[in-house]
Amino acid sequence: MRKRYSQNIDSLSNTKECLINYSNEKDVYFIIDSNSNIRKNEDIYKKYDFIAAFGIKKQIECKSPSKSGFSDLNIFYKENKDWIFGYLSYDLKNEIENLSSNNIDNLDFSNLYFIIPEIVICLSENKLSVEFFDDDFSTSEIKNLVNNILTNQESTKPINSKVNITARFSKEEYLETIKNIKHHIQIGDVYELNLCQEFYSENTEIDTIDVYKRLTQVSPTPFSCYVKQNNNYIICASPERFLTKNGTTIISQPIKGTKPRGKDKADDLKLIDDLEKDPKERAENIMITDLVRNDLSHFAKKGSVRVPELCKIYTFPTVHQMISTISAELENEELYIKTIKKAFPMGSMTGAPKIKSMELIEKYEKTKRGVFSGSVGYIDPHCNSDFNVIIRTILYNKKNKYLSFCVGGAITINSIPENEYQECLVKASAITKVLNDLKL
Repeated sequence: MRKRYSQNIDSLSNTKECLINYSNEKDVYFIIDSNSNIRKNEDIYKKYDFIAAFGIKKQIECKSPSKSGFSDLNIFYKENKDWIFGYLSYDLKNEIENLSSNNIDNLDFSNLYFIIPEIVICLSENKLSVEFFDDDFSTSEIKNLVNNILTNQESTKPINSKVNITARFSKEEYLETIKNIKHHIQIGDVYELNLCQEFYSENTEIDTIDVYKRLTQVSPTPFSCYVKQNNNYIICASPERFLTKNGTTIISQPIKGTKPRGKDKADDLKLIDDLEKDPKERAENIMITDLVRNDLSHFAKKGSVRVPELCKIYTFPTVHQMISTISAELENEELYIKTIKKAFPMGSMTGAPKIKSMELIEKYEKTKRGVFSGSVGYIDPHCNSDFNVIIRTILYNKKNKYLSFCVGGAITINSIPENEYQECLVKASAITKVLNDLKL
């Protein structure tokens, strides 16, 4: 049974720093961070400011190929009404539909990985709360653990090797691929397709904690996370929510539409106005909003699917984004994992119609997506949850010394190839800045 221990904290930022540093002590560690202490825009749907989870009470892992990931997760969820943290790989699509993933994969992440942690630490503005199993720890042991975490500051200087970034596509290849996809749109195969490209670095050694801190300083997004699974790392500054649940209410917030930040306030306002009125970006967003509405409706109460926000502009440190909010009421809380499966992979990362889009993604992209465009998240003991979309993310295999990040965008009939390529560079700007600034 879980017990709770709480204490006041002097500084949310300093406490977060200590908890991030503590990940060095564990083989498996999850951090979920809304960056609410930095960002001005509040997420009205978030439940926690910052969560750290570690220690493995139970776990579930599905390697590729797997045909039972979601059903295994559903059993795991129903049998363990507790804190559950984990990630879903994009390639779980292959057990949902008759699809395959045969492109290059130098990262070797699991298809699905979830744990019930021994210890969960949640932070709010001035309070730290620890949830732990009373048959594993005493309250005095937890007090000592918290004291050790908060008093042991990072003592060693981070060491990173030089990161030489290589594009998997040449610019010319990427532009030509967009033209090929537009041909598929012209003949009616798809209406919209999300095309992504990989940037990678081989024989690379990074201090993952240092890189995560740098990334969240440059781009403090509401769905950031840091996941350490032995030698595999997810270093994420995602601005996008896949799915959240509060009681029987579920909410998805797909992103489609991007503009860079301006040089000053006046320039920002013009870019926001341009994005808001851009017919191509609005068409992209509305298509995906309709797709998500359909996905959620399968297990929702009749007539409960709503769109509280359509094509609303949100501003982040490096970009402006067009986001829509779709809500629904579940017929039954037990249908939640089935709802995740029905909505996965998220439409914002595939296209419409979804199955044909995923077939063409496999044909035209050069890299197996793996965890990229999947999701990291948690389910709490009350069966409430929050899952992000894994974008704006560095993936790293420490054993292979292989670093990777992908960016892309939605291709429609009105897409201008050069503009789509430049949008990729805008989306990658926070990551490339961090990696270029690393010192030996």
